[in-house]
Order: sequence, then C-alpha cells, then structure tokens
Amino acid sequence: MAELDPMDVKILTALQQNARMSNQDLAQQVGLSPSPCWRRVRRLEQEGIIRRYAALLDPEQVGLHLTAFAHVSLENHHSETVQQFTAAIQSQDSVLECFSTSGEYDYLLRVVAPSMADYETFLSGVLMQIPAVRSVNTSFVLKCNKSTTTLPLPASFPARD
Repeated sequence: MAELDPMDVKILTALQQNARMSNQDLAQQVGLSPSPCWRRVRRLEQEGIIRRYAALLDPEQVGLHLTAFAHVSLENHHSETVQQFTAAIQSQDSVLECFSTSGEYDYLLRVVAPSMADYETFLSGVLMQIPAVRSVNTSFVLKCNKSTTTLPLPASFPARD
C-alpha cells in the first residue's frame, strides 16, 4: 500500500469529486501553489494510485435499463478453465465488472443490458456457451440505493485505539 500524506489525501479527495478541475483550481482547493500540486498529481499517476480518469454515465439515460449480478460457478478450477472463462468475459462489453470470489460461487459479474430480453440473450447465447461455466444464478437490481466511485481514503477512517 502506498504511503499517502495528508496533502495527497486532499488531492485525491478533490479529484474523486471532480477530476475535470484545472490544476489551478485543484491547487487552490487543497492549499498548494500550482507547480507542487501538478508534481504531486503526476507522481500519484505514475505510482498507479490514480489509474485513469473517466466520465461516469447514467445507464438509464443511455438505454441500459437493466443491471444484473450474475453469480457464476465453473466446472473446475484448473488453470485452463479459469483462463478460458476470463478471456471470454474480457471480450464482453456488457460485463462491467468481474470479481473472483470466495464462497458458494466462483465469480460475480455486474452486467448491464437494455432489457430483460437482451440479458437473456447474453445469458443463453454468451455466458452459458462458455464451456468452463457450470451454472449461473442471477439477481436483478430493482432499485439502486447507493452508488459511488469515491473510495474512502485513510483520513476518512476513525482513529484506531
């Protein structure tokens, strides 16, 4: 884990709220002059703490009305099976996230689709066609009660005793 000083945390917190702000505005917000602020941001990028910048879209506004969580079990855990599954999932744009998990299922996928029919096409025509997949159990999102991309940084955690 990277060591973040309080100024790094301020910068990262501000960028998580608005990554489009100018370096001048960022520097002013965190209490630095522009040059040191710019150097810190570049270092955070080079160290991989800031992985990338992105525009967050509203799925509903772009026609993706269905979000599903697909719990996937594989036939086995052999290296070739896992590689086959991973390669197949990497090529699917509708799969936003794929997590290897402990517990009852091997993977958890977050999938978006325009409709239930489109999800069914993905499930039967793509996911269940991957030879490595034994079973899929799907949960559908009825309502999103919280959605954030903002990570809690060390300064947000209560002090330990």
